[in-house]
Amino acid sequence: GHIIADQVYKQLTGESGYFDTRVVFIDETGPKDRRIKRLAIMDQDGFNVRLLSKGQELVLTPRFSPTNQEITFMSYTGDQPRVFLMNLETGQREIVGDFPGMTFAPRFSPDGQRVIMSLQAGGNSSIYEMDLRSKQKRQLTPGTSIDTSPSYSPDGRQIVFESDRGGDQEIYVMNSDGSNPHRISAGEGRYSTPVWSPRGDYIAFTKQLGGRFLIGVMRPDGSGERVLTEGYHNEGPTWAPNGRVLMFFRESQGETGGARIYSVDLTGYNERTIRTPSFASDPAWSPLLN
Repeated sequence: GHIIADQVYKQLTGESGYFDTRVVFIDETGPKDRRIKRLAIMDQDGFNVRLLSKGQELVLTPRFSPTNQEITFMSYTGDQPRVFLMNLETGQREIVGDFPGMTFAPRFSPDGQRVIMSLQAGGNSSIYEMDLRSKQKRQLTPGTSIDTSPSYSPDGRQIVFESDRGGDQEIYVMNSDGSNPHRISAGEGRYSTPVWSPRGDYIAFTKQLGGRFLIGVMRPDGSGERVLTEGYHNEGPTWAPNGRVLMFFRESQGETGGARIYSVDLTGYNERTIRTPSFASDPAWSPLLN
């Protein structure tokens, strides 16, 4: 049914669809102060939820590989957060790299050969890239500030990331070898979680401004910034493979509140809740499955 829906969407809009896709996310159950978080996967409409971890350890930020076969995510082993790979068919997992210190915020390169992540050591954090075959790792930012949330451009030639090197939390772009880092965000507020659209034409981000959390987009040169949605606590945008719809999660207030996943299109319209069996956060969209 999803494949047929994609064909209809393409005829109506001229855009490729996204119905035959999946989303990895964090399934959250239990009281707010003792919430159990599990890795989970679902169809993009919220159906066919399958849990991928048992809930004994804290898991965060799952992200798909370009082949859809694997995810990378962060989990606490003992008291240290580490970046892992998991094969979705077999459930097998392995640690990515033997880094000293905490590793987090992982993402795959567009060719699936490398994982980029943040490594925290001594109060600051640097962006590292690791080749999954050779296990070679490369430091891309100097480690003199807090640099995190890296995301590749779809051609793999540039990386967008968040940094406080200028005093405030802003968005920067650099070449994928770490050269020519330059700030692109220019508005008010604290910018975080930038992620490049699969088409390359926009960068989505979270922004904290005056006690509100906004999800917005800007062009890769920083122009054309606009807000798509705002709320008490919005976070973590992820792109549909057609680059025209975003998912994010929104935390509700109060003791009984929790996180829910929403989608919104690039115009800022058609915001809808993705119905999940329990609270849900940290969504990441797959590439098209076929």
